[in-house]
Amino acid sequence: MEQLLHYAWKHKFLPLKPLQTTQGESIEIIDPGLPNSNAGPDFFNAKIKIGGVLWVGNVEIHRQSSDWKRHGHHLDKNYDSVILHVASCIDAEVHRSNGELIPQMELHCPPYLLDNYRQLIEASRYPACYLLVPELPKLLLHSWLSHLQVERFEQKTERIMQLLNRHGKDWEHVFFITLARSFGFGTNSEAFEYWAETVPLQAVNKHRDSLLQIEAFFFGQAGLLQEVPADDYTEKLMREYAYLRHKFGIAPSDNCRWKLLRMRPGNFPHVRIAQLATFYHRSQGLLSVIMETETLKDLRDILRGGTSEYWLTHYVFGETSPMQPKTLSNSTIDLLIINTVIPFLYAYGKHKGDYAMQQRANSLLEDMKPENNYIIRIWKECGLEAAHAGDSQALIQLKKNYCDMKKCLHCRIGYEYLKARPADTQSVG
Repeated sequence: MEQLLHYAWKHKFLPLKPLQTTQGESIEIIDPGLPNSNAGPDFFNAKIKIGGVLWVGNVEIHRQSSDWKRHGHHLDKNYDSVILHVASCIDAEVHRSNGELIPQMELHCPPYLLDNYRQLIEASRYPACYLLVPELPKLLLHSWLSHLQVERFEQKTERIMQLLNRHGKDWEHVFFITLARSFGFGTNSEAFEYWAETVPLQAVNKHRDSLLQIEAFFFGQAGLLQEVPADDYTEKLMREYAYLRHKFGIAPSDNCRWKLLRMRPGNFPHVRIAQLATFYHRSQGLLSVIMETETLKDLRDILRGGTSEYWLTHYVFGETSPMQPKTLSNSTIDLLIINTVIPFLYAYGKHKGDYAMQQRANSLLEDMKPENNYIIRIWKECGLEAAHAGDSQALIQLKKNYCDMKKCLHCRIGYEYLKARPADTQSVG
């Protein structure tokens, strides 16, 4: 596998015997170079002694040396800077575009590296490296989690920026879309996002003094006012939405596929939309209010929300239920803060070049308790316990972007496992 050969070169997992070119010249690798993920040679600025002469340049790696010509490198001047060609099978000479011969070295992945990699890739349990985790230094794990936390921030920032480009740099609307998606809590996340993109927030703002009209906007755009059981409240909503629809030229979303099956009534989209309507009725410029809020307690108070009176005795239109306030639980509020508020603080701070705001986002995350889900519980069983929400976000990033994608070659825990000699590691399965 060429990818594993790259890994062996990068980390200098090399044979213990003296290295030589195919012409018998000695090789000393002083610096393997910097990996290149773009077009061009695989490693830049390597420093290698060949036959006692120091060369500084690039390195290209293939499984077979004949791949050099097969890929057209012999015609590409970008590869003229290659000082050494590395392959596990030397079956052809390689030349620069001017015909000059390039030194070659035969390199095979050490058997222990191949075995360790197969164990990780083929393991049937998650995480595959569970046996090694308890033995790793705390400093190494802390450093890796810190990196993953920043990586997750950056990933969420990229998504926010993509939404901003689609919605005319309207931060308030993009915040609403992101908050709405979080209100779907997985099951209805896609439907909530589709719905939020159709809600004309500028029009809603003109009617913000009336909770009934905000609810009419929200439920109407969600397609939940069509053929609903009639009662006084729903009839009022339908009349209001008909008026607003005509006034602003809007129409319900066709992409909302609301799911209620096997769902707790408190998570029904009707209840969540009613809660969002109350948020927007109470707060002029919700994003601005949240951005200026300094403490976790104040953030939680803002997001605790509630609903209009009708929803105290309803989970859906027209069907009464025992009276139950529809405020958000503490754990639900914290999930909204973790998945919406804090990423927005970070993204807005990065956009404005406000490092203090980015640090505030980081501090808020580390002031919160870790999330409690199966991913966090499994890592805890392995000996890696999340100390705060920053750690739990990092562990979620680790699973979704590394473990699930089998990117062990890019993981620091994977590196520790891969480099272990047979006496240092055990089989997994």
